Amino acid sequence: MEHSSEPKWYVLHTFSGYENVAKENLETVVKKFHLEDRIFEMVIPEESVIEEKNGKKKLVTRKSMPCYLLVKMIYGDDLWHNITNTRGITGFVGPKGRPLALTEEEVMKMRLEKIKVETDIEVGDKVEIVEGPLDKMVGDVVSVNAEAGIVTVSVEMFGRENNVELEFGQVHKIN
Repeated sequence: MEHSSEPKWYVLHTFSGYENVAKENLETVVKKFHLEDRIFEMVIPEESVIEEKNGKKKLVTRKSMPCYLLVKMIYGDDLWHNITNTRGITGFVGPKGRPLALTEEEVMKMRLEKIKVETDIEVGDKVEIVEGPLDKMVGDVVSVNAEAGIVTVSVEMFGRENNVELEFGQVHKIN
C-alpha cells in the first residue's frame, strides 16, 4: 500500500489501561524519527459523564473507548513498524492488523474534526445545553472562542456555579 498525501484517521489498539502511556511513547517515536510531517494528531477518546458517589454528583471524564488510540496521519508501509513496535501499542485495528482508515462519517460521529461553525452567541447571552451529559441545563456565556468553536458557559451544578466548555453545536441561544 502506497501512502496517500491526505491525512486520515486510524485506530490503534493498546494494552488495557495503557492508552496514555502508548500516546506518550508514540509522541516520542514521532520526535525521534522526525515524523511530524506524517503523524499529526493523537486522541484518546473520552467523554464527560455525571457520576454519583456517596450521594454527591461529580462531572468526570472517562475513556469512551478503552484500549484504543486514534491517530491522524499520512499512512505508509514505512510507518507500520515504527508504530506497531511502540511500547503500549499492540497494532492497528483493521483486517489482519493492517490499517484501515476511518470513514468520513465515523470521523464526524466521533467529533475528531472540528467543523467551522458560525455563531451569533456572545458573552452574557443565556443558552440552553442541547447535547451531552448537561442536556437541558441553562447557563450564561462567560467566553466565546470562535477559532476553536468553543463557548464557556456558567451553569449551576451541585449547588454552585461551574464553568463548562462546550462546542457551538452543543448550545442553543435563548432569546
